Amino acid sequence: MTAADMLPLALSQGDPAGIGPDIALTAWLNREQYQLPPFIFIGDPAVLEVRARELEIEVPIRETDAAGAISAFSNAFPVLPISTGVDVVAGEPHVATAKGTIASIETAVSLCFDGKVRGMVTNPIAKSVLYEAGFGFPGHTEFLADLAKRRTGKACRPVMMLAGPKLKAVPVTIHIPIRDVPNALTETAILETCRIVAADLKARFGLEHPRLAVAGLNPHAGEDGAIGHEDEEIIHPAIMQLRKEGIDAFGPLPADTMFHDEARHRYDVAICMYHDQALIPVKALGFDDSVNVTLGLPFVRTSPDHGTAFGIAGQGIARANSLVAAIRLAADISQTAEAQI
Repeated sequence: MTAADMLPLALSQGDPAGIGPDIALTAWLNREQYQLPPFIFIGDPAVLEVRARELEIEVPIRETDAAGAISAFSNAFPVLPISTGVDVVAGEPHVATAKGTIASIETAVSLCFDGKVRGMVTNPIAKSVLYEAGFGFPGHTEFLADLAKRRTGKACRPVMMLAGPKLKAVPVTIHIPIRDVPNALTETAILETCRIVAADLKARFGLEHPRLAVAGLNPHAGEDGAIGHEDEEIIHPAIMQLRKEGIDAFGPLPADTMFHDEARHRYDVAICMYHDQALIPVKALGFDDSVNVTLGLPFVRTSPDHGTAFGIAGQGIARANSLVAAIRLAADISQTAEAQI
């Protein structure tokens, strides 16, 4: 047993009106079937109790701290209590819950830095709710990077990787309009992204020589300049520089031929140029089991690869597969990372 095995994972509540409470309760209820490591939920125990009644399941809730989560986990759902400050109705997001949602994330990060948990798993948030409350970050990932900088004094560049059972993919540009992608796509952005991916695949996933397949931006990867020049002028030079640095990157590859079964055996991760180029194949190949992993942070962070799903919260039909996969992956990579030290 390693030191990491003796620590729980932190599970943030996400938006309490969404399916976060549903899937967290379901995951704990099936902890033995899924062989889940211990985790501690950071959120409002009252929300969990109400949601359990709505789902018609019996889950004993135990308020505790991270140190008590390991011993509690086998018999009760461990919760580090943070009040939502308002009565929560499943499926009805409320701006008043934003403070508790943010506090849950901040607490999980602090526990990571204090060495009290082995990593964190984040339940889905509703950015519109947080924005209404004055949240000043584009999303979850940027907030985590800022919290890390506040704690360490060092800036970090978070990279989003979607990890499914059949494919790992990283988008270089993320939440921007398609029309803005060509201008946002730079050689520097590709280099920084690939360096972080290569380093974390070594340190956290135990791949000694990770293979990075780099997608082209244009159809047929530009067709030698006949269909756009970004592939020749931006992506190809970045790949050549990466290879000089000893990173096994190759491409640019036509995106329409790099995700079939035979092609995927040739690489460990696909580096894609924009959001949907990465997420569509990952979700098509493993919709219920894909995990969002943030690389480049000084702590382990995974998340289910879906949103708050307000429309089905409290109805007993939300599947916990992605959360289960996120919990298991966070445990695995935290153990691998420790073994590399």
